[in-house]
Amino acid sequence: MSLSSSIFKVSRILPILLLMAGSVALIGGSKTPYTPHQRAYYADPEQVYFVRPGLNITINSASISSSGTISVTYTIADPMGLPLDRTGVTTPGVVSLSFIAANIPSGQEQYVAYTTRQQTGAVSGTVTQAAGESNGTTTAVGPGQYQYAFKTQAPSGFDATVTHTIGIYGSRDLTVFNLGTSYASATFNFVPNGAAVTVTRDVIRTQSCNTCHYDLAFHGGSRRGLELCILCHTPQTIDPDTGNTVDMKVMAHKIHMGSQLPSVIAGTPYQIIGFQNAVSDFSTVVDPADPRRCEVCHDQTTGAAQAKVFMTKPSRVACGACHDDVNFASGANHPGGFQMDDTQCANCHIPQGENPFDASILGAHVVPTDTAATYPQNPDTLLAGLNFAITGVTNTSAGQAPTVAFTVKDNSGHNIPLSQLGNISFTMAGPTTDYGYTVFGTVTTPGYVTESASGATCDSNGNCSYTFSTAVPAGATGTYAIAGESRITQTVLAGTTSEQSVQIGAANPVAYFSVDGSPVQQRRTVVQLSNCNQCHVALSLHGGNRNQTEYCVFCHNPSNTDISQRGSAQVPDDKSQPPQGINFALLVHRIHDGVNVVADGGKPYIVVGFRGSHNDFSDVLFPGMSVTGEATFLGNCSQCHVNDSEQNLPTGLNQVTDPQGWINPTIGPVSSACSGCHVDQPASAHFLSMTNQLGESCEICHGADAQFSVNWAHSQ
Repeated sequence: MSLSSSIFKVSRILPILLLMAGSVALIGGSKTPYTPHQRAYYADPEQVYFVRPGLNITINSASISSSGTISVTYTIADPMGLPLDRTGVTTPGVVSLSFIAANIPSGQEQYVAYTTRQQTGAVSGTVTQAAGESNGTTTAVGPGQYQYAFKTQAPSGFDATVTHTIGIYGSRDLTVFNLGTSYASATFNFVPNGAAVTVTRDVIRTQSCNTCHYDLAFHGGSRRGLELCILCHTPQTIDPDTGNTVDMKVMAHKIHMGSQLPSVIAGTPYQIIGFQNAVSDFSTVVDPADPRRCEVCHDQTTGAAQAKVFMTKPSRVACGACHDDVNFASGANHPGGFQMDDTQCANCHIPQGENPFDASILGAHVVPTDTAATYPQNPDTLLAGLNFAITGVTNTSAGQAPTVAFTVKDNSGHNIPLSQLGNISFTMAGPTTDYGYTVFGTVTTPGYVTESASGATCDSNGNCSYTFSTAVPAGATGTYAIAGESRITQTVLAGTTSEQSVQIGAANPVAYFSVDGSPVQQRRTVVQLSNCNQCHVALSLHGGNRNQTEYCVFCHNPSNTDISQRGSAQVPDDKSQPPQGINFALLVHRIHDGVNVVADGGKPYIVVGFRGSHNDFSDVLFPGMSVTGEATFLGNCSQCHVNDSEQNLPTGLNQVTDPQGWINPTIGPVSSACSGCHVDQPASAHFLSMTNQLGESCEICHGADAQFSVNWAHSQ
């Protein structure tokens, strides 16, 4: 939209144009302040400089009068600092705000909100819930500056010596400019009598949540960040329709435990019924990090003042949120017997004992493979470790059987005899331009060959070698790759009542080599393990054998399906269905798309795995969040992708085998990747219409520099 077609009258926009002139000049010629994930990045620059999409809220001060009147002064501005008119008259977009007032009572650790509402439900009747309000009095005090006097009054005799917090959340409506709605939140701590703030609730910070959720937001997107959430999600608030508390320390634990909650396993779903009776059922949630890894959320590196409180102040309510089959009043399922209060909890549940698997907070929650990292001071708890390295590959020309030189050592550098390993093998695939359709002699695995290396020879120094029985195909060109996998079972705390056998897998080594003398060219990097592990922490699959995305693509290639397992399917109906495509792009997109697949008109993504196991990913809840606070949002491609790879379409690569897809038995590589999320029949009709005997024409519209690029299509 140009200025001449703006809905604003000229008389109204002149003042704001004068204000903007200097700021626009500052931007002139410089890089846009918006990211490729924001729609404003792609909009007409003149329109963007006029509208300045975005919303910032700054709370300047707050007070409570002796009569109980709560007041707050605040500033609203765009991302470049230009003050905004909340009514949308002199600046684009109406700004709608709500306000929360809460305090931390003396001797307590959580908030009690002054601003409340009444809510009626089938289980608890009418209850009082913490809430925001917007029916107070707003007064303009300067450009973009306002004072809000709460309708809610502080109660008579309120404690003016304790910490009070004001929360503001809201939105800026720019839909008339096709720039969506901007959301923001802010909080402000103060003590009404003027004393310094010394008591806060600062247990977990939003940045910890955002390693997995990307942009923590709820309730339509306006409530952003934990600092705001904890003002309402307090012990005073319950869901009257289920009787469940929405106290943050309980609700967050239960949500992340999800399918592993004893109550859920016993048959009671964990649900919260919210706005307009929307049912949120968290009974299928699987925490990708493993909920025993408490410090994923209780991160010790964020600077949170009370980051260690989960270790130093255990409580029945917090611990009982996950261990919800424990009855502390009767002592049922609690080895320590009944507990009438929390005063004795820390006596048994100290932060960390000398050994894992004890009653200490860290010991009770340690993941067995993490014992070395959690207890480095105790040699008896350390896993010896498994380090598998490829030191060289020879006989690499086309027609030759490669020989792989390798070592297997523990963390102290000592050689591990191959006989102690549970498995050791090598896989060969190529060329790296795109795996999947190379035939390795009579081998039936599509596009790759895997051979056990248990019979490899090793010298006294631990230098081992294995020669493939399968040769590089005659006439092969380009770069090929060999990767290794191995695992071992090791014991910690041997001879004690806490003895555990722990299976660990080595990081998969990958080696590249030329088969025709041409320069070695590694396979393109699309995703990195470090991105996966922002949620998964220690991604490891197939019994711990496979843990590097660089290796996953060897087998999860364009020609592969689950056909080798369909005949032994444990679910009879799986035997009658066509094979399922498992190319990595299709597989990963479809798995993470989870609950959206069927909801969006796609077919359930079911893979028959090892020994015929039935793996239905239809209930996977991807934790990434949209700007409107909806989880399962996959539009932030950079959560997984690196090197802008989501923009670099796989045009011209191998056809993908997808017998259960709308387009089958094969589909173009770009169409296949996109169909991982865009699962309905109309989307596939579009893919098909853009494909002919010459190939796919996706780049014309969706290439990196095209009008409807991938990032543009996913921008918000």
